[in-house]
Amino acid sequence: MSGADVVTGSDIIGALLRGYEPLTRFVPSDRIKAGRLGTAPLPALVITMISSVDRQTLKRGRMVRRTDRISVTVRAESHRDRKFAIRLIRLACADRTGRIAGAERVSVLTAGKGPEVDGPADSFEQAQDFKVSFDEPAF
Repeated sequence: MSGADVVTGSDIIGALLRGYEPLTRFVPSDRIKAGRLGTAPLPALVITMISSVDRQTLKRGRMVRRTDRISVTVRAESHRDRKFAIRLIRLACADRTGRIAGAERVSVLTAGKGPEVDGPADSFEQAQDFKVSFDEPAF
């Protein structure tokens, strides 16, 4: 297995966001970034991993249950656009289950919203967090 084969909660959330047509009509897929946003036109989304925890068992099997806390930050031109984007993000990701982005037994739950803050260049920002649980091969 190579590093490219390893799926993370960020990959799962990214796949859900890019696969939700109402969201990609508002925020084009090329403005949905992982790690860093850079200077993308607005509105834009950045996906970051906050934490990752493996289920601890006395005997490790061939699969390990992992839970990643993922944050999706909206950067928008207005308060109204920020609120609309958060709503679309929640519709795209909340309560999703199954096989997603190559990961097995995925479960996505909301995990709170961050504060409304002023972003760079007079933009409006807010983050929506998710808990993404899935099975991955034990290494």
